[in-house]
Amino acid sequence: MTPGAPRVRVMLVEDSLVVRQLLIHIVGRDPRLDVVAAVASGEEALATIASARPDVISMDIRLPGIDGLETTRRIMAERPTPIVVVADAIEDSSLRISMNALRAGALSVVEKPVATTHAGYEAVATEICTQLRIMAAVPVIRRRSIGAEWAGRVNDLSAPAPVVAAEVPSVVAIAASTGGPPALARVIGALPENFPLPVLVVQHMGAAFMEGFAAWLNGVVALPVAVARDGERAAPGRVYVAPGDRHLELAPGGALRLTDADPVGGQRPAATALFRSLARHAGPRGVGVLLTGMGEDGAVGLLDMRRAGAATIAEDESTAVVFGMPAAAIRMGGAGTVLPLDRVAAQLARIVAREAAP
Repeated sequence: MTPGAPRVRVMLVEDSLVVRQLLIHIVGRDPRLDVVAAVASGEEALATIASARPDVISMDIRLPGIDGLETTRRIMAERPTPIVVVADAIEDSSLRISMNALRAGALSVVEKPVATTHAGYEAVATEICTQLRIMAAVPVIRRRSIGAEWAGRVNDLSAPAPVVAAEVPSVVAIAASTGGPPALARVIGALPENFPLPVLVVQHMGAAFMEGFAAWLNGVVALPVAVARDGERAAPGRVYVAPGDRHLELAPGGALRLTDADPVGGQRPAATALFRSLARHAGPRGVGVLLTGMGEDGAVGLLDMRRAGAATIAEDESTAVVFGMPAAAIRMGGAGTVLPLDRVAAQLARIVAREAAP
């Protein structure tokens, strides 16, 4: 931390006194963070937020009265503040509510800590503090105008983007990080039920949440969604989500491959690992989509895909929660098309429609 830099102001919302005290202890150990409020309910959070002025909020989901999902919705409507959901990763109901909180505006979800004697305590504590620090810097009020730097690429938002796929496509890969769950739900949810290609997905999220994320996504989109299994063949019209802490790749012949190879750019699963596998094994028949996210994961891989002749799409700054990953792809020349989120599915449908063209 830079000497003299202000500490990140944290509000903790947690109904369990034991867990609340544990969170106070965890956050208090980090000299870059400062607990400015610790409350036991959504009502208290809403009543306290104006005076506490937190930079970031740690949000429990299962609260008495107004639950964490509704509290998140109200905060994002009334006083937008970065929110990190702290959830029990093994309870299905908590997972569903957590994913809906991400859709409502929360930025990330982390695992709830247990006793200090638990084997995974230090890793969980470190991840909580890291997420709070990172998400505190994320602007939660989206800019509505398109930056001048990218305006020339987007042009008229009502006009269709050119279809640049050189050959009939065979597989789609989509990757996202911060802000990804709702973005993926909007893109995949807008695809028709008869979408004829398999869709491979990398979403940066804690390993404990990936099964729940896939189950949630399966419940909000028309296409069937499941966590990918090593060796299975990618089937048309199905969505395959990379499991926690394993790379998802396309293997020769259209099979899926899961690997424990080293992280790429600090990420496993990594968007670049997935995109590079499509560049190798699908070439011009691949389609790559890079959505909102912090950092640069996926940018190099999308460039590899474009060089292999694939159609590539990056989300435009005007809709990205965090523009880092798509911005890096655009800067490197990996994005053949730059589109606002609500136009991505239509572009995929246009690319796929070439298969039916005479």
